[in-house]
Amino acid sequence: AKRMGFAPLDPVLHNQLRLAVMSLLVAVEEGDFNFLLEKTCATRGNLSVQITKLKEAGYITVKKTFKNNYPNTVCSISQKGLKAFEQYVKAIKDYLKTE
Repeated sequence: AKRMGFAPLDPVLHNQLRLAVMSLLVAVEEGDFNFLLEKTCATRGNLSVQITKLKEAGYITVKKTFKNNYPNTVCSISQKGLKAFEQYVKAIKDYLKTE
């Protein structure tokens, strides 16, 4: 049987921490920095860098506010991000299919 070519995996999502952030944001309406930090067990610096990369790709929106006089970063997934995430999941499923 002739095998079809595999879809290339989105390099933005093909990173453990960025994928974890996206998975969390797909499940919740929005998540603040501390929520993402707690759930991913990442370092503050690394999480901050990956959030910036997702924002630059247009996959998430980031709102910086203040909560009890402390800066609070709230992230939510964008339509573009949701579509990219769904395509990524579909591509992974195609990789896992054995025929």
